[in-house]
Amino acid sequence: MHRALHLKHLLLLVMSLAAFGCGESQDSVAPEEGLLNIGAEDPDLGKSVFSPGEDVGSGKADSLVGRKGLSTRYDDSDTAVWTVRNQWSDTDTSEARQAGMAWEADSGLTWDEKYSAWIRAMRKIDSESYFETYEMITPYGKTVPAPAVECAETSLFLRATFASWYGLPFFIEAADREGRIYLGHFGFRRQDGSKYGNSADFKRFYRDYSDMADSWEAEGWPSDGRLKGRRLGGSQDDFQTFLGEEARAGAFFDELYLNKRTGYFMIYLLSYFGSVNLASNANLFHIKPEAVREGDTLLERWKRTGIGHTLVVKTANEFDGSYEVELISGSMPRRQGKWESAAASKSYFTNRYTGGPGENNDGDRYAALGGGLRRWRTPVIIEGRWTNVVPDADADNWLNARDLDGLANRHGTFEDILREVPASEKRAVILQKIEDARNHLRRYPASCAARERREDAFEELYELEDGEGLTRAEVDADYRNLEDFVFGKLVYEDSKTCCWNSTTAAMYEIVMQKAMEDVEDHSAGQCKTPLVFKAREGDYDVFKTYAEQIGRGDEWVAWSEDEPCAQRDTDEDVEAPLAGASWCEVGHSVLGLGGDAGEPSRPGADDRFEPNNGANFGAAIDFGRTYDLQLCGEDEDYFELTPEAGVGELTVVVSFEHDEGDIDVALLESGVTKVDQSTSTRDEEKVSVSPESASYSVRVYPYQPEGGCQAYSLRAEINR
Repeated sequence: MHRALHLKHLLLLVMSLAAFGCGESQDSVAPEEGLLNIGAEDPDLGKSVFSPGEDVGSGKADSLVGRKGLSTRYDDSDTAVWTVRNQWSDTDTSEARQAGMAWEADSGLTWDEKYSAWIRAMRKIDSESYFETYEMITPYGKTVPAPAVECAETSLFLRATFASWYGLPFFIEAADREGRIYLGHFGFRRQDGSKYGNSADFKRFYRDYSDMADSWEAEGWPSDGRLKGRRLGGSQDDFQTFLGEEARAGAFFDELYLNKRTGYFMIYLLSYFGSVNLASNANLFHIKPEAVREGDTLLERWKRTGIGHTLVVKTANEFDGSYEVELISGSMPRRQGKWESAAASKSYFTNRYTGGPGENNDGDRYAALGGGLRRWRTPVIIEGRWTNVVPDADADNWLNARDLDGLANRHGTFEDILREVPASEKRAVILQKIEDARNHLRRYPASCAARERREDAFEELYELEDGEGLTRAEVDADYRNLEDFVFGKLVYEDSKTCCWNSTTAAMYEIVMQKAMEDVEDHSAGQCKTPLVFKAREGDYDVFKTYAEQIGRGDEWVAWSEDEPCAQRDTDEDVEAPLAGASWCEVGHSVLGLGGDAGEPSRPGADDRFEPNNGANFGAAIDFGRTYDLQLCGEDEDYFELTPEAGVGELTVVVSFEHDEGDIDVALLESGVTKVDQSTSTRDEEKVSVSPESASYSVRVYPYQPEGGCQAYSLRAEINR
């Protein structure tokens, strides 16, 4: 049994992914109805976003006091979303002295510090998928699960939500072809004060039920049917399934806000602003590593525009000069915020994309792209205009964006102050990075950025396993998939494939089906290497022809120059040199043809199946066989089962000594939907289901991780 995904299971995963893949007046048009025409969609963000203006990550005009923005005279206009009644620095006003969601009365905290306390207080819960997320606390005594949003949307959503509840000023600055624009508590306006385009008159047309804060439990939560029907712009994936199968983002906002204007406002904010706006010094500022706290934003920036990832600090604990930090993040396709472990979080703080040392392929320093640890500026009134400033309390924590060496050096500091994690946790984090890159390629198989991220992660894995005495070939035999060879790394400036952003999941399936037929063809009596998906003789005819042969020719998309492409006339894309073994050296292992289950294959492994610490790394097991295994530390084990749909009952039994530690078990359909769970205090946990699909996963996890290892046995059966 092998750690790499078996190819038949991989195809099942790919095919399942492919299958799955707002009231207003006549003057208020929804974003999806064409309100804002701001340019072509960015495939990495899934939507169009406004330009950040003149200072993206370059350090221009970065200062403690930002640029003066919109006049305060528009705060009470028809476009206003909420009324400002507090300032972020308040500590001693009547409302500031009151107890709140995560602070006591007379706390002495600023609202900025209360924002951090609110983020920290949100508890961990199971998501709709295999990972853990957070539960939102509201000022109304109501809790709701985290929404399914993209990564940058998480930071935007949390900050604006808190500001709206407590009447705090909030705005984000951007630009279009005509100049600066502002979206905030005052609505959507241009620099001259005119309303932006055909945007909504929030105050005029939408209801605010905030006066029901103390009475809604008796009178019922007010609902806006038209808001419930609204969706976010960009990709069609903003379903909030925990509210109902067809619930979209608007339905979530309707459940979260008494002030329905905020719900409509959030449609604009999340649909048209993204990580490129968070990287702008006009909206967020860089901070020192030792100042990290809950609510801060960590940005990955790989390119100057259009490419990035955003995470929010969920917990930050100091241990006598050392820190343990955990992050949360959304993703594309949209999902509930994933609560990252401390080990996974450290890997983000210390990779070069978060403003670290080095340069990208364009020759830009990563530190100059706006990435790294950042904090929201707070709006204050200067000469009658709202201005986003660095709060006085953070003046000593601020880092000037022009100080590129200082920004890049933060990585060394984070490496020193973030708590060291065991090799097993590091391995799981690296493997998750590899799988994340693979998942992107399964949707956009031409992506050269994803290929590079995957190979960068393999370099980390090679270095880690070298300390365990494994060669690169042995690492590849354990962890490579066929797809890693098919979608091999290309030299960007010499490969036209890298400019092609419109490839699809269907094309991925076609290419992989051809690859499997090729490598399983032993007619010549020797190993056959799969074709790398790239341009040959200037085209992709070998793949297009195969698509036509299997009846999927209409699903093949022709190459297009989806971004500026100096290498458009390349005849033969150039493959980067292999960092590890070739296919013919490790292909038999990648296909899962070697090894006996139950025995570790290398030093330091918990058991033969490690690392199977996530649903993406589940180890395939057989029915009717007992496996002797173990959990170590905070480890979790996942296993894949492929029963025949509609036949018999699938039962999984996990046996162990409860006195040595409690183990719990969950059964997931397609690695996502929980169908059964067993959390008793006996020496045995049993889960079962009448299978309705051919893909189930078993999650085995410790109730209270305490270090050390816990032995257990696992057996799965089909009772007909």
